[in-house]
Amino acid sequence: MFSGIIEEIGIVKKVRLSPEKSFIRIFCKKIYEDLKLGDSISVDGTCLTISEIGHGLFGVDILPETYEKTTLKYLKVGRKVNLERSITLGTLLGGHIVLGHIDEVGKIIKIKRERGSNIFEISHSPEFAKYIVKKGSITVDGISLTIMDVFIRKFSINLIPYTLKNTTLGNKSINDNVNLEADVLAKYCYKFISDRYKNKEITNNNSKKKFYRKEII
Repeated sequence: MFSGIIEEIGIVKKVRLSPEKSFIRIFCKKIYEDLKLGDSISVDGTCLTISEIGHGLFGVDILPETYEKTTLKYLKVGRKVNLERSITLGTLLGGHIVLGHIDEVGKIIKIKRERGSNIFEISHSPEFAKYIVKKGSITVDGISLTIMDVFIRKFSINLIPYTLKNTTLGNKSINDNVNLEADVLAKYCYKFISDRYKNKEITNNNSKKKFYRKEII
């Protein structure tokens, strides 16, 4: 589990990618001393397990499903990535609850920088829209952000200079892909309401059937 507060920008040093079996090796400084084999780590918002460590580098394997559903399949040597270690019970939760389970890949379709504002518009699928709420939380490439506004199949975020400087979003351009993870609380709320509605609909349909049968008899 993570908070969406990026600790360091790492640099990809080795890439071996394929739909069947993938591996990446990443250089880092700030968090390296605390890393251990088997630790969970967020790489551009994707929860991965450290399988190799040494000389300022750590390696992670990428499963086929992760390869298909995230931007990790586009990584190249020299690419910068957002890094965050998993939180502990003593960690300050400065962002929101992030699982590192990417829902889908979005695309930056507009960047507007003027008068201190850094507004990004990001597109998403129609299915993802049910989790998008104005002023709600969302994770973009592992970064906990607040949704500024909601549109049809896109949302906007307004980034402070600190976020641009200390995450990879400062190097992003229009048409770049980004990993999106919806707020897990939004998912649970949607599931709860959706299931209640379905159960109510089934109950009403069954009641109508019983009433109809009684009238016939």
